[in-house]
Amino acid sequence: MENHSKKMSTGPFTESQTVDPSDLIEYGRSLTSNFHPHQDSTQGSQLYKFIAFCVSLVWLSATFANATESRPNIIVFYTDDHGHADLSCQGVLEDIKTPNVDALAKNGVLARHGYSTAPQCVPSRAGLLIGKFQSKFGVEANGKTLEGFDRELTIAQRLQRAGYVTAQFGKWHLGPGPKITEHGFKHVFNQNSGAPFAANVGLDGRDREMSTQRQQMYHVDACSQAAASLIERYKNDPFFLYVAYRAPHVPLDAPQKYLDRFPGEMPERRRQALAMLSAVDDGVGLITRTLAENNLTEKTLIFYIGDNGAPLKIHKRDAPGGGPGWDGSLNDPLNGEKGMLSEGGMHVPFVISWPGTIPAGQVFDHPVSALDVAATAAKLAKIESEPGDFDGVNLIPFLTGKKKEAPHEFLAWRWVAQSAIREGDWKLLRGGEREYLYDLKNDLEEKRNLADEHPEIADRLREKLSLWASELDPPGLASGSMSNAATEYFDFYLDHKPAASLREKFVPKTDSSNSDAKSKDLASPWIIRNGKMNISSEGLQIATQKQDAKQTPFITRNGLNLAGPVSVNLVVKTTNSGTIGLAWRDSHDKEFVAANRVNLVVTKSDQWQTIQTSLPGGPKIIHVRVQIPAGTTSIKSIELKPASGKTVTLMQ
Repeated sequence: MENHSKKMSTGPFTESQTVDPSDLIEYGRSLTSNFHPHQDSTQGSQLYKFIAFCVSLVWLSATFANATESRPNIIVFYTDDHGHADLSCQGVLEDIKTPNVDALAKNGVLARHGYSTAPQCVPSRAGLLIGKFQSKFGVEANGKTLEGFDRELTIAQRLQRAGYVTAQFGKWHLGPGPKITEHGFKHVFNQNSGAPFAANVGLDGRDREMSTQRQQMYHVDACSQAAASLIERYKNDPFFLYVAYRAPHVPLDAPQKYLDRFPGEMPERRRQALAMLSAVDDGVGLITRTLAENNLTEKTLIFYIGDNGAPLKIHKRDAPGGGPGWDGSLNDPLNGEKGMLSEGGMHVPFVISWPGTIPAGQVFDHPVSALDVAATAAKLAKIESEPGDFDGVNLIPFLTGKKKEAPHEFLAWRWVAQSAIREGDWKLLRGGEREYLYDLKNDLEEKRNLADEHPEIADRLREKLSLWASELDPPGLASGSMSNAATEYFDFYLDHKPAASLREKFVPKTDSSNSDAKSKDLASPWIIRNGKMNISSEGLQIATQKQDAKQTPFITRNGLNLAGPVSVNLVVKTTNSGTIGLAWRDSHDKEFVAANRVNLVVTKSDQWQTIQTSLPGGPKIIHVRVQIPAGTTSIKSIELKPASGKTVTLMQ
């Protein structure tokens, strides 16, 4: 209970004395019972002061109560690698079933042109929580320093200072879990897998010391339960809940009860994605029911947004355990995927609901951005802001019809070697030296590049994009060459080259003496991360890209089925002395673990070096990573030979 006692300088109370409300009542009674008009001017003066004070107190209390009452609770559901097609209310696919998210859209707004701030996890989350384009504070891509993020104020910090109870659930990806409280979240429930996680609140909503907790239920269900418990606990206080499900991102790990909802023949990756999203939808249902049971439905603004598009469509294949292709969400009918500034990379599911304030059943066709969440929340919480605090806008006047125009003159993005701008129906997309112009009203699938037909539009958008990019850190349009993966994506999606020809250079050779040499589980590609890979007469040449100078490149191979112990032979040469890190994941692990790694010393030399090691026996090895020293490293061969004699070799 708040202490509403006030200070008075009338009657027996001194200016510095704290007055209890019961004393005020007693004092008022004594004044009125002994007061005689025209006889005691001093006492009359005190009575008038007392009445004026009480009237002021009532007015201030009512004003405070009205201000608090008018500030809504705010919930942000943030899904992970969730493709545009995968809400049933989008009307794109028939296999997806999301009745509870559909209900949010039915009772609010389905934003047909909702965008994330980046086509990748870390920058999109940073932009959402700060409300400012992430390249302004140095968090442009995964693996970049988070120092800029740490210096900024999150919307949680702003809301917490304004009296909101704040809580984070699920995936964070912006630093260590125990430090989430430093970014404005009072309560933390950082579970996003079956692994131990940081939390200072339990499934029951009760406080505990920040510590490492172990899984009690499936991570999606656990986040939903913990959030519902906190709603029960804080039903009389304004709250901000950031519910960031790690779904349907890999590892695909849906429990059987959700898988059973999707019988019939389909790729297993698709069944997994549908099941994980069904778990998310159940969580949305649990939380919205909890709001209704506590009469909070009309007091709560809800956003439901994806962090970026679904990934790796051109490598889609069933590879249980994770890795390239083991993703099941879909972006239909959009072109491209996660890792691209095409529509498939950052045009995401986007629903807003606030019954009683936002008219129900709307389909909103103007572009909106995840950047708008923080600006909207700050305005509704009556938080004063300075110019430059937010790049988004308060969406409520546009969603209620008070403003008829589009919320944004344009939206713009820069990510690694790509940049893009959308103004109205026109979109300019740049990747490396390539440039594309699309009329999204007539070509949302980005199939027809109109840059040559409308050079004046391309010039105008490029100029506007350049001016916008001049405020970023570092300033300017994206420059340099794209990564191998991005180049491959642009070739396939935007330049319409066949995917098969792109995959050939990544497919390893196998031991022809092995009867299983053509087995499907040996045919998956090696994939490069954080570097650039070229094919030369000497083999593979891997280099750290300039924009990723602080990241160590690695190649990764999934879809193996190797019984240990496994003998490893690498033939390499490198421009830098250091270590080659060899990590592996077995069939019992959903993620790479620190214990499953060896470091192999390699010296700077222009001569080939043969490095040998052995991986232990135990569960079958299904996934390996080979981490390369900074600089340039050439690989002549990598040979993985298990005890059974089945050999996998990557050669020039």
